[in-house]
Amino acid sequence: MTAPGTPTAGFTARRTCEVRWLGRVPYATALALQADLVRQRGAGRIPDQLLLLEHPHVLTLGRNSKAEHVLVDRARLQALGVEMFEAGRGGDVTYHGPGQLVAYPILNLAPDRCDLHRYVRDLERALLAMLGAYGIAAHVEPGRTGVWVERAGEGAAKAAAIGVRVARWITSHGIALNVHTDLDYFDLIVPCGLQNRAVTSLRQLVGATAPPTVRAAGESFAVHFGQVFERDMLDAGAEWPRMIEEGVDV
Repeated sequence: MTAPGTPTAGFTARRTCEVRWLGRVPYATALALQADLVRQRGAGRIPDQLLLLEHPHVLTLGRNSKAEHVLVDRARLQALGVEMFEAGRGGDVTYHGPGQLVAYPILNLAPDRCDLHRYVRDLERALLAMLGAYGIAAHVEPGRTGVWVERAGEGAAKAAAIGVRVARWITSHGIALNVHTDLDYFDLIVPCGLQNRAVTSLRQLVGATAPPTVRAAGESFAVHFGQVFERDMLDAGAEWPRMIEEGVDV
């Protein structure tokens, strides 16, 4: 990620996207932060944003979630320290937790990318390129969202999920990539509503001896995201982490 340079005369400058590593953020805080940034982006007060973070253990329910896809009751979730939220995004139920990279783009898709299907496909392209940089040959599956990896003799497993919201062509929510996630937590749900489909992680795919950190995976994703979305990715520093730590109402 580099700061955008001065464009050469006669060429149109690419948009800037500010990248913010937020660390581990409670899901409710992230929802409020996204809502605030969507308002600011829609009003033109800030450039595009890419938020990179982890969540504590949480189940999030998309607009298409089915109650039977949560396989345990609330008492069991509470005993495990797992929260549950209505997310307001597309898709079914998913799990977020420590060791998983979550990326929330707050982009204005207008005027040149006003196509929801293209947006989701472009998120998949960024994930495929990032996994390819780790030597992982991932793929997409027709009629499904997310990114999958073939495992010898075991069939395909899902490495990354996608669930987005777009309002007036401003995006929120985004992707979740398992880095060194405890995959046992996915046993609490039917992930993304897909019965009998496994999940995997970068740790499993590249080997436990050299798994990337969540932050390193986020930095790699930001690079490939900028290439796919034709944004100059600018490291915005630690402004938002300080606001969260200080309890500022966002």
